[in-house]
Parts: sequence; structure tokens; C-alpha cells
Amino acid sequence: MSARIDNILRGFVDDLSETHGANLVSVVLYGSAAVGDHIPLQSDYNILVVLRRIAPEDLRLAQSAVRNWRRLGFSLPVYFTLDELRSALDVFPIEFHHMERARRVLYGSDPFEGVTISDENLRHQTEYELRSKLIQLRRHYVPAASSAERLCDLMAESFSSVAALLAPALMLRGEKNPPVTKRELIQLAAERFALDRATLEALLELRTRAPGELDLAAAERLFASYLAQLERLIATVDSLTETTGSAGT
Repeated sequence: MSARIDNILRGFVDDLSETHGANLVSVVLYGSAAVGDHIPLQSDYNILVVLRRIAPEDLRLAQSAVRNWRRLGFSLPVYFTLDELRSALDVFPIEFHHMERARRVLYGSDPFEGVTISDENLRHQTEYELRSKLIQLRRHYVPAASSAERLCDLMAESFSSVAALLAPALMLRGEKNPPVTKRELIQLAAERFALDRATLEALLELRTRAPGELDLAAAERLFASYLAQLERLIATVDSLTETTGSAGT
């Protein structure tokens, strides 16, 4: 991670610490940026803020710190109380597995230390998220198909979230500790689910390609294969049962 991003993160943590004081338990960077699997200044820097209590006043106090963070182009942080985080581990298994598997504690204690994430609802949520992504891709294809650039932007922007769903899909297939980086996830998912690895890697590389590298015909072919891989993955997840037991840290 660059010195500039480290300085930005330290500044945000300092702002949050000054804002919330003793109410602040933890600040956690999670996702690809936490493990170096990201594109500097393009990938999102996802932040989890854990407080002892959350009242409207606590959120109002954070307006200045969050406004400065957003001005730099980063997404809004996720706020949980420590009790909420522990009690919601079975409700959002994908999100919490994502945080637990790729995290960097920037302030305070590690909120995932010693916790067990329930996989009771993992298959249902994974299939729901995959089907939602497919529906949105079909929907947004209509306006995007007018140019190669717009179609490539659609695929690049959507694939990051689709790639993140490969990990829970692999967990359902019995992989207790799937890879953290997207490229390794793609490789293993292609093997386990009979997906076209070349298509998935081409989608991953779209964010680093120069505009105009693909003409409209090539973009259309990639999009068609993208949908086919997603439909195949959904069909496989639909046929799986929930994993037995729970995955811990």
C-alpha cells in the first residue's frame, strides 16, 4: 500500500478517534485493499467502524470525518456496535466472511478474534446475490451495448462484486479456506465449477486495460461468455446444500 494511502487511512482513523472518543472500539480495513489485491486509487477501501453504542447523535458527530473521507472518493464506512456484529454473524455470512478473511485492524481490538461465523444461510445468500448480479447485468446491458467502452465499463464495474462471491461458492463446495486474492479465486473456481478461466481472467484485467483495447465485437463476445459463466455458477450453487458446521477464524 502506498505511503499516500497509508497517510489517508491514518488521517481518517485519527478523525474517527477524535469524533467518537471512548465509544470507538475498532476501525478495520477489509477487502482486497487489506491484502494488497487491489488497484491503487481505483479499488474501494472498505472500512468497518465498531462502536460500543450507536445513537443518531453518534452518527451526526461523524459527519465531518466521513465527509472528508467521501471527498477523496471512498465509499461510506459500515457502522456496527460490537454486540450487533456478534449477533448478526448468521444473517450476513458473505459480508462477514469477506471481512474476516481479508482484514487489517487500523485501530483498537480485532472484532473478529475468537468469533465463529455461522454458514446456516450461506447458500441462500450466495445464490440470491449471484442471481441479482445476473439480473442487473442483463438490465444494464441494454444502454451499455451502444459502445465498446460502455460495455467494458459495465463488465469491469460488476465483476469485482461477482468475483467476491466465488469465495462463498467455494465454501459451499467444501473449501474451508478459499484463496484471498481474486486471481487465485478465479483459478480454483474455474477448476471446481467448470468455468472458463480465460473469460474470468479477461474480466479481471478489464480495469487495467486502456480504453479502446477491445472493439465492440470483442466486448460483445466477452459479455456473452461472462453471462454464460455466471449462469453456470448459479446452476451449480442452486444444486448445492448448505455447508455442515461453521467456518471460524
